Amino acid sequence: MEKINTEIMETKKISKKMNKKRTHWSKTELKIYILLLCAKADSIEDLEELDLIKSRTSSKTFARLYREISYDDEDTSLTKISDTVAKLEYSHMELSELKKETREVFSCDGKFQMAERNLSKILDNIIY
Repeated sequence: MEKINTEIMETKKISKKMNKKRTHWSKTELKIYILLLCAKADSIEDLEELDLIKSRTSSKTFARLYREISYDDEDTSLTKISDTVAKLEYSHMELSELKKETREVFSCDGKFQMAERNLSKILDNIIY
């Protein structure tokens, strides 16, 4: 019984820490984070994918968001994206451009793997 209580307390602590990890990203930072998630969707961060993403932002922003996403699991990443999209107001044109850019990252290596297709569908549901 004590072990269960300890586990519950640990879960609550972790939950509180995750809640403190609220994002205050700009639209550009959110875009870079999403593109980085797309790059790691197939578990292989291709150099071409990373170079494409680097070309869309400053090296400082790229490094910060790359470091952050490296510590986040997919569920945490999707929650951060969902929460941030809800805060920011996007036009239809901005959403179309974001979708186009995610497709560019997915197609960088010439393949559209199942994991990438699945992530694309999930992002479609969150963002659109």
